[in-house]
Amino acid sequence: MPKPYTPKVVTANHLLAGDVIYQTRDGWSRQLADAEVLTDEAHADLRLIEAAQQTGEVVGAYLADVDTSNGAPAPAHFREAFRAKGPSNYAHGKQTEVN
Repeated sequence: MPKPYTPKVVTANHLLAGDVIYQTRDGWSRQLADAEVLTDEAHADLRLIEAAQQTGEVVGAYLADVDTSNGAPAPAHFREAFRAKGPSNYAHGKQTEVN
């Protein structure tokens, strides 16, 4: 039996502002809750290719796993939970939020 596909979103950094952004059906948002949740591999791959071609807007687009058990996309891993909080500094090996 094949393993179920883990829902994903396309995420990247906004090239000029450095913000973490998420691909929606109509563009990009700074809110994970607005992201288009991709539930099959073919659609996810297509959306990632489209995002990667927007080199003037985004950098480092990739697919991130999300948890949709509560109805809205939520980070499935620590790294994505940290990124979803917004800009941060990395100093002396400790990550802290920018206020």
